[in-house]
Amino acid sequence: MSDQSPATTRLVGGTEHSWCRAVPGGTGITILSLLFSKPPNLTLLQTCIQKLQINHPILRSKLQFDPSTNSFTFSVQSDPPIPQIHTSDCTQSFYQTLEHEMNTNPWTCYNQINQNNQVIESDVMFVSLYSLPEQKWVVVMRLHTAVCDRAAATYLVNKLIGLMSGGGGGGDEIVKEEGLGLGLGLAIEDCIPAGKANKPFWARGADMLGYSVNSFRFSNLEFKEVGFPIGTEFVRLKIGVDDTNRILDGCKSKGVKLFAVLAAAGFIAARASKDLPDDRWEKYSLATLIDCRSFLDPVLSDRNVGFYHSAIINSHDIKGGEDFWDLAQRIYTSLTTAKDKNKHFTDMSDLNFLMCKAIENPGLTPSSSLRTSLISVFEEPLTDNTNQLHKEIGLLDCVGCASVHGVSPSLAIFDTIRDGELDCACVYPSPTHSREQMQHFVDHMKRILVGCNVSQ
Repeated sequence: MSDQSPATTRLVGGTEHSWCRAVPGGTGITILSLLFSKPPNLTLLQTCIQKLQINHPILRSKLQFDPSTNSFTFSVQSDPPIPQIHTSDCTQSFYQTLEHEMNTNPWTCYNQINQNNQVIESDVMFVSLYSLPEQKWVVVMRLHTAVCDRAAATYLVNKLIGLMSGGGGGGDEIVKEEGLGLGLGLAIEDCIPAGKANKPFWARGADMLGYSVNSFRFSNLEFKEVGFPIGTEFVRLKIGVDDTNRILDGCKSKGVKLFAVLAAAGFIAARASKDLPDDRWEKYSLATLIDCRSFLDPVLSDRNVGFYHSAIINSHDIKGGEDFWDLAQRIYTSLTTAKDKNKHFTDMSDLNFLMCKAIENPGLTPSSSLRTSLISVFEEPLTDNTNQLHKEIGLLDCVGCASVHGVSPSLAIFDTIRDGELDCACVYPSPTHSREQMQHFVDHMKRILVGCNVSQ
């Protein structure tokens, strides 16, 4: 392995660029929110954040936009400054604080007209400490999704908990991944194995046309208000241990993954919300996010903080009386077939291009709502179990999700198996969809999941 100097500046890659375009409009503000029963020591918290930034330089980078070249760049200082932590007393609940953070957007400056063609820059991570009523405290890490996908976010939360409890060994281990050095890392496009992203020119054109035309055929949840959504709201779906075990056993016996079960419940609940005759078909779209780290060259791990997910979009025709497990198997099979064809790599640039076009032209989406699919899910759930470190620092709850009030699905599901329970953070755009509507929708999904009969 060559001992190259760490990169301190680099242009963003194609997928990172699409997030740089999306985040100023409201999609891709990643929130990691931790609820405590004990007041975190501010100085210790500051030290822990600084250790994370030292060991993962992209977290202390500046995202720069040069209007003269229409390009985004990550730039990092060799000597990191002491991180600033915003502190505030708050009368809101844990969930309200989480929503407030998702709707606090320091990156809107990239949408502003810059007549002087001056370079714009901002941090990619912000940290806040809130004091809540009833002796509760919340630590929130707010990150630009271009530098932190869900796998990296989970890794950072676990490292932060370890450092805050003194169990982090005084700092994060640094391992030089082959070809990456210790700098800003590489964009996902630079790590795709040779030939995996190849697609004939005419096939690319046909797929682009197919994505564009099919988007107008997709059915959606009822839009409570049309036009551009202004915020992201949050509901939670939790299922007890016994029912979760039964669902997971059903997945195993039917040969499917949890994402397919969640999507099936969402499709059935969406159709039921419209009171249609059983013989009426509707076409629903699903965006499945895939962590590509294990498929890349070099193979990466969660410690490689950045965005290394890709998406596969599939559509499914749904009618009344669908068998739950048959639908879940269709959903699972369509994803595995697409992955076998390397569509998580071959369609990456197409979907990034279409995402940017939708941002520029909201009228290309239904009712200018910026909805690109009904639901988004992750191919693999997270697993999190309470341990002694959580108890020592008074950690009561942890929620990770991201905003969706720009280009995005109507419902984004961030699923975790936490202490044996299925725990889903579900976010949606407002006022495009109302809280009452989406709470009813998620409650219906829960009833479907709890009531599914594995023996069918």
